Amino acid sequence: MEKAASESSLACARCGEPALLQCPKCAQLKLPREGAAFCTQDCFRAVWSSHKSIHTKLDKLTSGLTTQQSLEGWKYCLKKGRARTSQLPRFDWTGPLRPYPISKTREVPDEIEKPDWALDGIPKIEPESDLQKRVEIKTSEQIERMRETCRIAREVLDAAARVIKPGITTDEIDRVVHEETIARGGYPSPLNYHFFPKSCCTSVNEVILHGIPDARKLEDGDIVNIDVTVYYKGVHGDLNETYFVGNVDEASKQLVRCTYECLEKAIAIVKPGVRFREVGEIINRHAAMSGLSVGKSYCGHGIGELFHCAPDIPHYSRNKAVGIMKAGQTFTIEPMINAGVWHDRLWPDEWTAVTADGKRSAQFEHTLLVTETGCEVLTARLLSSPDAFPWLKP
Repeated sequence: MEKAASESSLACARCGEPALLQCPKCAQLKLPREGAAFCTQDCFRAVWSSHKSIHTKLDKLTSGLTTQQSLEGWKYCLKKGRARTSQLPRFDWTGPLRPYPISKTREVPDEIEKPDWALDGIPKIEPESDLQKRVEIKTSEQIERMRETCRIAREVLDAAARVIKPGITTDEIDRVVHEETIARGGYPSPLNYHFFPKSCCTSVNEVILHGIPDARKLEDGDIVNIDVTVYYKGVHGDLNETYFVGNVDEASKQLVRCTYECLEKAIAIVKPGVRFREVGEIINRHAAMSGLSVGKSYCGHGIGELFHCAPDIPHYSRNKAVGIMKAGQTFTIEPMINAGVWHDRLWPDEWTAVTADGKRSAQFEHTLLVTETGCEVLTARLLSSPDAFPWLKP
């Protein structure tokens, strides 16, 4: 046993008496001293059979981290990033996936222009803006900034896609997104947005959206969605794609391809005069033909100088979206297609939305500009984009 630091402030994990000793393995793993301090060797021996299980779990976690990463600060996320715990939260998990601990928040250089939530996690302009009720017609100057930002977002997503393989953690994907965004002079919009703790969303298997990058290794046969938004020159660019990890089963391949097709078919109808509600009719019809369901809890949205604003773009049929498309509008379409039921549940972190039956979900997203004759896909794939989807090959 080792001498515990801050002896007077620690209590024995067994009896509650003042603790003078610390478990040496816990000290080696840099675990919090609370729960690993003991008053005597007798107390330590009495709880050893249960206490040592902590080391086993952390040894497994260590194998999922790169050599540059430290276990210090890695904890499970609770309550939208405002609380952390060293224990797996209790929850009626709907599928086989579980959360893993997350690393410390990544830093953004002072010289990078930041949105108003960057420091305290609270958007201030967005909730009170009249653009929550009115769909903005962008000026030519705003559109040029949107084009530039959306291209950067595409480059960042492509960089993240290139590192996907079995054995890599979603936290490593987040590191790539963060560093590639910063390198281009942008800010990763999700970072600290309503206290979201990471720079992108990584949604694996049954996660519909808003998955938090963590220490879990991607496994052969997984599917993973990476959702990237970049803030640059005062505007946001938003897109996501779902990728295969290694050898994926045929049902998952069909799910991902159908989701891609749902977005493509929806984009094909975008032009002035089309009702926003028609997007959901097109998507729902194509998904239903493959026996799949469409998520209803989350929708596409207006975007520009605000991350989220009017219009709402539901992806399901018989929706109540109001308004028609007009030239100069920018918004996202981002269908979430499920292999089972459309219903979802939230994990204890209050971000991660999973399918209620634990079956897989896929998503694709583009930021669009309505033109006089149709639309421009501002986040379109580039000639340099990775060859990730077999159906796009010549």
